[in-house]
Amino acid sequence: MAERGRPRNFDRAQALQKAMEVFWSKGYEGASLADLTVAMGINSPSLYGAFGSKEELFREAVGLYRDTEGGSARRALQAAATAREGVQAMLLTSAERFTVSGRPPGCMIVLGAPSGCTNHASVGDFLGDTRRDMQSCILARMNAGAAQGELPASADLKGLAAFYTTVLHGMSIQARDGATRKTLQAVARQAMCAWDALTGHHVPPSGVPPGRARS
Repeated sequence: MAERGRPRNFDRAQALQKAMEVFWSKGYEGASLADLTVAMGINSPSLYGAFGSKEELFREAVGLYRDTEGGSARRALQAAATAREGVQAMLLTSAERFTVSGRPPGCMIVLGAPSGCTNHASVGDFLGDTRRDMQSCILARMNAGAAQGELPASADLKGLAAFYTTVLHGMSIQARDGATRKTLQAVARQAMCAWDALTGHHVPPSGVPPGRARS
């Protein structure tokens, strides 16, 4: 007699955490059902009974990632006193989070699946929407800064948000390819020099805002 799934006989939150780690490391397509069930400590019927499908499990795992590991950059962006400080904090926080020992390098949302992938288009589109949501958050922070007079009226905020989103995503790819924390921190600081040039502000040699000490 076939073994029946027992979705309530395991810790669902813990299993989801383990699934997140597998997807983060291997990506959606690279994570096999065997990889997932072994890491989660359950069988296939239990996985389907608790999460519905591999794609639904992945979507939940991405949600968990955004709320935990992947949320630090967004929180740093929003918590800073100014838009410039927020973007710099976002990048430097990401340099740290992308290179944490014992965790997969880079960002799960950037590296989980390419946008428009033919085999799993809905997954690629889902991650694309999630990445665009981060760009919208960056733009919203810049708009708030502009409303406070931090940025000149002539600044191209949409272009600026797209630029820093590209830097953020590029740092994730660099981390996956082996870039060190020091290298990513240097990228972040150089990117802040572009902020000053693009908005017409004075650019300090270090990329650190005037009046702020280097960390």
